[in-house]
Amino acid sequence: MALEPLYTIKVTCSFCEHEFQTSRVRPSFKKAIRTDSDFCAYYKDENPDYYVVRVCPKCGFASTENSMERLNDSQKRRFESSISSRWTCKDFGGRRNWEAALETYKLALLVAQTIGERERIIASLLHHIAWLYRYKGDEKQEQRFLKYCLESYIKVYELEGVGANNARLLYLIGELNRRIGAFNEAVRWFSRVINDKNIIDAAMIRASREQWGVLREQMLARKLELPSEMNPA
Repeated sequence: MALEPLYTIKVTCSFCEHEFQTSRVRPSFKKAIRTDSDFCAYYKDENPDYYVVRVCPKCGFASTENSMERLNDSQKRRFESSISSRWTCKDFGGRRNWEAALETYKLALLVAQTIGERERIIASLLHHIAWLYRYKGDEKQEQRFLKYCLESYIKVYELEGVGANNARLLYLIGELNRRIGAFNEAVRWFSRVINDKNIIDAAMIRASREQWGVLREQMLARKLELPSEMNPA
């Protein structure tokens, strides 16, 4: 008998403590057939990204496994008045299509913004929403959410500074600038990854060099003036 790509796990809601089931994609089905330069992955079978958000059917609290586990009284009050009090019971526990996945991400984003979740979580949700629109070929909405996501990643950088583990963050800020057409900003961020001696993440340094090349070709094709960093010495 063929193995089903989905399995269920039990989750306890951080707000109302109701226990519910949500689906996940089995690790053996998680092999991407290709991945974009900003880590958006494409799958032959079920897309694991569709199942990242867990939604409590009873109160509507939507979170990911990286979200905060405990809410303080103030966060609970804000969630109660903004979302839970208007929620009508809805179960996202089974198989999800594109529309259901988008609904869960937008709900998780609303919850995260309402309770004051960590900026990294908000940035990740915005990025996933942009990817969902990319899957559909909706460039206008994809660009819109990439811009929101970029603003959020920059806030993360401003809050956390640049540590040894933040090469991926710097690379992403560069790549999202490239994708929205802010080429000079992209050059600035990629060059940080390439030239900062504190950064030792070889994969991100290599990716930044590759995208630097892509960016240079784009700028030349559009007859844009290259910044001084891009001109050979």
